[in-house]
Amino acid sequence: MSFCPGGHFPTDRRTFLVAGGLTFFGANLAGYAPPGFASSRPAGRKTARSTIMIWLSGGASHIDTWDMKPEAPLEYRGTFQPVATTAPAIQLCEHLPYLAGQAHHLAIVRSLGDFGRGTGDHHHGYYYNLTGHAGDPSFRQLLNARTPYPTDWPSMASVVAYKRPPHAYLPSAITLPQKEGAPEYTRPGQFGARLGLEYDPVFVEASREKPLEYAVPALKLQGDVTVGRLNSRQELLSTLDRATLVAEKSLAAGDYTKHQHKAFSLLMSRETKSAFDISSETQAVRDKYGHGINSTTMLMARRLVEAGVPYITVFWKGDNELDTLCKSGGGWDTHGNNFNCLRDRLLPEFDRPFAALLDDLAQRGLLDETLVLVSSEMGRKPKVGDPRSGGENGAGRDHWTSCMSVLMAGGGIRGGQTYGTSDRYAEYPADNPVSAEDVAHTVFHAMGIDDLSAVDREGRPFDLMADGRVIGELF
Repeated sequence: MSFCPGGHFPTDRRTFLVAGGLTFFGANLAGYAPPGFASSRPAGRKTARSTIMIWLSGGASHIDTWDMKPEAPLEYRGTFQPVATTAPAIQLCEHLPYLAGQAHHLAIVRSLGDFGRGTGDHHHGYYYNLTGHAGDPSFRQLLNARTPYPTDWPSMASVVAYKRPPHAYLPSAITLPQKEGAPEYTRPGQFGARLGLEYDPVFVEASREKPLEYAVPALKLQGDVTVGRLNSRQELLSTLDRATLVAEKSLAAGDYTKHQHKAFSLLMSRETKSAFDISSETQAVRDKYGHGINSTTMLMARRLVEAGVPYITVFWKGDNELDTLCKSGGGWDTHGNNFNCLRDRLLPEFDRPFAALLDDLAQRGLLDETLVLVSSEMGRKPKVGDPRSGGENGAGRDHWTSCMSVLMAGGGIRGGQTYGTSDRYAEYPADNPVSAEDVAHTVFHAMGIDDLSAVDREGRPFDLMADGRVIGELF
């Protein structure tokens, strides 16, 4: 059985394949522009065609990477040293040598905080930083048991899918290589939610073991669905009719009938399949990015930008070996052994492909029209030592939602700058404090989406982002 986020209705595997073709591809590609789009692109202002968000799942340590405090006491600053970069205003961790060579493209916001809105756990960190909206009281009550609700605020990816005109043959929002936390702890904030299931991103799956093999749900044959049956138009449309009847029982159901013919063409489209064929890249390009799963997903993101996909989310794929080594769940949640895990594993695995992505986009003339954003659900506690993993001797850093950094590049952002500061221990924002609401406004502004009016599934108008402001100084 399969379950749709927010709707929680069961389907068999065959129906899920075809329903996936609708909810993930067809409805996402409706042949109309959503309300307000015409006024969201002021004449004369260049806007980004695409956004790539790279999410360092678990909570990356800002004080050990791009907001270092070399003058702080050792128990705060840790063992890493800052180094100069290609941007005079930016110093980075010594273990980011490739990125240091691309720092002239970067803008680093060092004053992002939750200002008491957070709960200190991952679920709310995902929700707040993916949507730009603080969670309702249920997040504080349920913490990581809080599931995605159909009434949640939509992700930035879903807002872009709602506001931008549909792509000719691909979804408007694609997430890879996984749905975060699924199935047991599916993270809220990834979905279309109150905008409707049709604005969910397409979740494209890949594994650390097979980093060149991407499984697109609506293109993958499962169960008893054969190529012959897919080629039978009558049989396909009949199956779509049955899938629609099931989907209408969901809280997030939409009108899929008008998308049936489009779904069939998408399922069989050569262009759709070729967009996900990363093996067609030259060996030199693949070597430049590296060959692990987090390298290939960043390369895939560049391919999807070239194909014109408006919003691509790359969630960091964790490594089970790090779960024991770093008490981290496999990602950036370094409760223990923070410095060794960053130096030996996490930073090298991020540094090379991310620097390659920036350089690749710039060389191909795509960086000016592509906003690149690196974010996470939280920072790490600046004082070393998490009681849950051996205290000071465990050399870990606990969760810290009061202050973190985000990286931006391209899309009209002026590179080689920092914006805002944290205090001397990197514990709290100091100058020019920034909220997740401000980051979301800035992303939408870069994408040419300044009219943030919307209509919910019941036909009621609402404002997608009533709070926050564009960080205009970055442009």
